[in-house]
Amino acid sequence: MKKNIIALIVCYTLTTLPAVAQLTNERHHLTMGVNGGINMCSVSFSPSIKQNTFMGKTGGLTFRYISEKYFKMFCGIQAEINYSQRGWSELIEDDTEDSYSRSMNYIEVPLMAHLAFGKDSQKKGCQFFINLGPQFAYFMNEKEEMNEGFSKEQRLIDYQYGKMVENKFDYGIVVGAGVDFATGIGHFLVEGRYYYGLGDFWKNSKKDEFARSGHSYFGARIAYLINIGK
Repeated sequence: MKKNIIALIVCYTLTTLPAVAQLTNERHHLTMGVNGGINMCSVSFSPSIKQNTFMGKTGGLTFRYISEKYFKMFCGIQAEINYSQRGWSELIEDDTEDSYSRSMNYIEVPLMAHLAFGKDSQKKGCQFFINLGPQFAYFMNEKEEMNEGFSKEQRLIDYQYGKMVENKFDYGIVVGAGVDFATGIGHFLVEGRYYYGLGDFWKNSKKDEFARSGHSYFGARIAYLINIGK
């Protein structure tokens, strides 16, 4: 738990540093818009469960504020409010035709430092960027899917079936990298992103079945942002 808190503090410091540092060239450039994409999800379980990649959808609102330019690096903050579908799909290797997956829907809020290199974001051109910071999420609902005749008695680990989310608040670290194409009608962004959850969605005391049940995913997304003001 202490390590998780330290990691979040480090990410928060990286997120807020560009906004408070006294750098050489101030900027006040706000953009906002929409984003959408896919999550390639898995869950870290202990004891472990073999999994396929679970594909989920994501989309929401993006807010980005560029505060300063430091040499050739543009520094700012990016925040989002997203719907995010996560979950897992089990890899069942026995002779049965059983299949099992669970989709889990969250509202997530990443708060990231935004560091970009390239053309000035207020001019037409291309920038390469990195996003890094903490991400918080709140669980909305979930759905189990299995084939007709699925039998958990044949599974080596079966505690997860029918076991609903116990901890609705989720938190972790997110890092992304991508390209921003600035045009006369707005910004078009393409980004790859990785999220590692520090929390567990099931209780993890010594008397509980799972010591670890944390989300992680690789995401691919696009976004469209427009300039707000000058």
